[in-house]
Amino acid sequence: MSLKTSFAVIYLLLAGVCIPVQAQQPLDPARRYLIIHSDDAGMSHSVNKATIAAMEHGLVTSCSIMTACPWFPEFAAWARQHPEMDFGIHLTLNSEFEKYRWGPVAGRDRVSSLVDADGWLHRRKEDVQKHARPADVETELRAQIDRAISAGIRLSHLDTHMGTVVSTGEMLEIYVRLGLEYKLPVMIMRHIDPELAAGYPDLATKNGLYIESLRAQGLPAIDWLYQFYDGNDPVARKKRYLDTFHALKPGVSQMIIHCGTDDAELQGITGSHFLRGDDTRIFSDPAVKAEIEGMGIELLSWTQLRQRAGRP
Repeated sequence: MSLKTSFAVIYLLLAGVCIPVQAQQPLDPARRYLIIHSDDAGMSHSVNKATIAAMEHGLVTSCSIMTACPWFPEFAAWARQHPEMDFGIHLTLNSEFEKYRWGPVAGRDRVSSLVDADGWLHRRKEDVQKHARPADVETELRAQIDRAISAGIRLSHLDTHMGTVVSTGEMLEIYVRLGLEYKLPVMIMRHIDPELAAGYPDLATKNGLYIESLRAQGLPAIDWLYQFYDGNDPVARKKRYLDTFHALKPGVSQMIIHCGTDDAELQGITGSHFLRGDDTRIFSDPAVKAEIEGMGIELLSWTQLRQRAGRP
C-alpha cells in the first residue's frame, strides 16, 4: 500500500467508512523516526506554494496551518482535495511582522485582550503574556480550530506559533485540554533542551504530566524537537540539518522548517525570506532524502505517529 493510499484509507476510517486497512507496524523504540514539519501554511501565497510543493514532491511529511491569516482560504482549498496529507493547526496569538498583519478569528470584540491598539494580534509573545485573558485565549483557539474543521480539513494535530501558547501555565493548560477535547495530539515533547526550558518553565515542569494525560486518550507525543531559524549560508544550513539527523537519538524527533518561495511577496513580508527559500530547496532535494534514508531514519507524519504509537 502506498503512502498516499494509506492516508486515504485512514481518512475514510475517520469518516466512518468501514473498509479493510493494512495493519500499521508499531513503533520500534530502538529506531529513529523523523517528522519533517513545515510551519505557517496559510500565511501568504508564497508560503502556500512552497509548502504544497514540498509536501507533494519533497520531504515534508506534515505541516500546520494558520487559520487567522489572509491566505488561509487558498491553502484550505488544496487541503480539502488532499485528505491523504497531514495538517495541523498552528495556534496563533501573534501577528509579528511590521507591515503584514492579521487579527483574531473570533472577532476583536470577543477577544479584546488579544489585540493591540490597531486591532491586530499582539506582535510579541511577551505582549500576549502581559495582556491576554485566559477566557479570550480559549475562545480564540477554539475559533481557529473550528474554522479549519468547517473548511473541511482533516486535522492531525495541534501546535503553536512562536511558542506563545505554551509560554504560560494557563495557556499551556488550555492547549492540552483542547487537544483532549478535539481528540488531537498536541506538539509537546518528552525531552526539552535546557536552554528552551529556561524560557518555558511551565512546559518544562508539567510536560510529563500532560504527556501522560494525552497518552491515556491515545494521543502520542514526540521525544525531541529541533528548529534552526538562523544562518545566512545555505551550504552551512544544509550541513547543520544533516549533522543533526546523523546525531538523532532513538525515538520520534520533529524538525520544524519554514517553507517559502523567495519572491517579491515574501521579501515584502519578512527579512527571513531567504531562510524560507533555503528550507524549501533543502527539503525538496532528492540527495537530502537519500542521505536521510542512508542513515536508517524513517520519516513519519503525525497521522502515522498516532496510528503506530498504539493505545494504552
